[in-house]
Amino acid sequence: MNKADLVNEVVKVVSNKTEAQAAVDCVLESIVRTLKNGDVVTLVGFGTFKVVKRKARTGRNPQTGEEIKISASNAPKFVPGKAFKDAVN
Repeated sequence: MNKADLVNEVVKVVSNKTEAQAAVDCVLESIVRTLKNGDVVTLVGFGTFKVVKRKARTGRNPQTGEEIKISASNAPKFVPGKAFKDAVN
């Protein structure tokens, strides 16, 4: 499923595609904005979105084998909730 498919699913609940597109965009933008501010988004029964800090490390260029330095960074992480895990299994 991609974003367009998700919008088509939301259209079944709201009155038109424009409102569905706005709703999906609003939810996704809200999650991104919250994570960018360093907060956590918890959707009970679904899961938790959070930011994890990656330490600086040494890696290798796969073509040359040369060592390269990879700088520290932040990465988004999703941890599924128990109800979500149970529904998938």
